Amino acid sequence: MALRIATRGSRLALTQAGMVAEMLGGAELVEVSSDGEPGDKSRFVRAVEQALLDGRAEVGVHSAKDLPGEEVEGLEIAAVPPREDPADAWIGAGGSLEDAPEGARVGTVSLRRKAQLLAARPDLRIVDLNGNVDTRLRKLAEGEYDAIVLAAAGLRRLGRADEIGFRVPTVRMVPAAGQGALAVQVRSGDEETATAVRAIGDEVAFAALRAERACFTRLEADCSTPIGVYAELDGEALRIGAFVGLPDGSEWIRDELEADAGDPEAAGTDLAKRLLGAGAADLLARAAEQPR
Repeated sequence: MALRIATRGSRLALTQAGMVAEMLGGAELVEVSSDGEPGDKSRFVRAVEQALLDGRAEVGVHSAKDLPGEEVEGLEIAAVPPREDPADAWIGAGGSLEDAPEGARVGTVSLRRKAQLLAARPDLRIVDLNGNVDTRLRKLAEGEYDAIVLAAAGLRRLGRADEIGFRVPTVRMVPAAGQGALAVQVRSGDEETATAVRAIGDEVAFAALRAERACFTRLEADCSTPIGVYAELDGEALRIGAFVGLPDGSEWIRDELEADAGDPEAAGTDLAKRLLGAGAADLLARAAEQPR
């Protein structure tokens, strides 16, 4: 029997689910609808997960950065395919953060991006930007913004990489935990599906995601928290760095460490503990009080 993959109906989500279906040798895509407020990414995650729990699909595909830190009981991430570029992409005026126009209107709704942009360039005017990738690019083309910042991975998967002005290095703007990675979810105990899914997984990408999610979870963060976490493996070593800041860019903490790649969760947890020791909890409490 062909596997069924639950996915939201956006063009990017369907593209990503289609990629996984192709890797699996073919699968049926099951589009799910969601309840909740517009712009609330968690509602799409819940809808896909409910389709798995209800038995409408065997597999769920998520942008890993949208998944909450705590997994839903009865579900598990079985695999992470090879990771796409994890960096943020700048589209619009300027060839680097340093030479972007003074006072440029930059579109993003991400507090993580806002905090890091303003930490680097306090003169920038950050303006909310909602909608799917196509909508955001259209708004830029219509002149509502001087530049916008999106995930490079989404642009590449949609065949719009040529619109990237420049890739912001991950050392300058730490990506969201899981950015560029896909999390392929299955029901716990469904070993037949899990075995099929694991065959398309990339162990390096999965280890990096586990480290990032461990840090993210220990900091009690959610998808709207101004936190960036990025891990990469080099042989037996795992390097992981993080950014925690106020949305207005006035204060931030950055740290990184190198650890044994054999225990990625421990590396992520250790980094979170260091950040907490440096005052991250207080910073995040104050971040939650700032206007968004």
